[in-house]
Amino acid sequence: MTSPLKVWDARNLGPVPHDTSYYAKCMLGGALACGLTHAGITPLDVAKCNMQVNPAKYKGLGASLKLLSAEEGSRGLWKGFGPTLVGYSLQGMFKYGLYEVFKDTYMNLAGEELTEKYKPAIWLAGSASAEVFADIALCPLEMTKVKIQTSPTGTFPIPFGAALSEMSKTKIETRFPFGSLVPLWSRQIPYTMAKFFCFEKIVQLFYTHVFTAPKDTYGKPTQLGVTFASGYLAGVVCAVVSHPADSLVSQLGKVQNKGKSIGQITSEVGFGTLATKGLGTRVIMIGTLTGFQWWIYDSFKSAMGLGTTGGK
Repeated sequence: MTSPLKVWDARNLGPVPHDTSYYAKCMLGGALACGLTHAGITPLDVAKCNMQVNPAKYKGLGASLKLLSAEEGSRGLWKGFGPTLVGYSLQGMFKYGLYEVFKDTYMNLAGEELTEKYKPAIWLAGSASAEVFADIALCPLEMTKVKIQTSPTGTFPIPFGAALSEMSKTKIETRFPFGSLVPLWSRQIPYTMAKFFCFEKIVQLFYTHVFTAPKDTYGKPTQLGVTFASGYLAGVVCAVVSHPADSLVSQLGKVQNKGKSIGQITSEVGFGTLATKGLGTRVIMIGTLTGFQWWIYDSFKSAMGLGTTGGK
């Protein structure tokens, strides 16, 4: 008697089955990866946001950090730490966890042959789908963070709870909680598509052309080194792709832009300024950030026995 043919299933391709426990662990790993890294570079984010909304005053990363420290002390450099930690933990949870879910779902919808043929399209579709939900979770906290970081001293509360309360009270004026969702999507969806596509492709190139033996024959330090390098290079691409929309989100937080449409702000500021002001800082920030995010995520996955992301 012949045994029945084994049905191909993307959830069974990795070192462990992709079940509910796997996806839950990936969500936790994503929360750690994004929450810790974004919160850790809050001073850079404060400087970048102020360079975007007030370029005449804040003219460079070093000068901006020095000016913020002189005017507001170390507390001024860490403005927005609370909403950054919580917001990006939630975003990372859905970004990484749902990416694994959507990637497996789309691979199974496509089938084995089409998955092999159109793998990059599946990476793009999976990451875009995940980011839609990740940004809904992030948006209220991102709006609060930007308002804290770009408001003149003494005009808006800095403590997390008080800032959330003030945003809620002034929601007609601030468009809280989802007034920045469309520009956030326009920033984060291209960013995430570039981040996941470039990461997966660079990992694939490493294991095809540099580390040519089967992936599981290499130790964890080597695999995590590939993860970090791939993440860093992917982050540089992400920074360039998403910077205009990132600048626009910062502009929406300015008091002077209250009530203005996205088109009006873009026309007044100029697309060239939106695309380039603060870009150098953001390339350094996002390259390092993305490298460490993937490293933390894959380190957590490895510690949980789930293996690292990507391969041939």
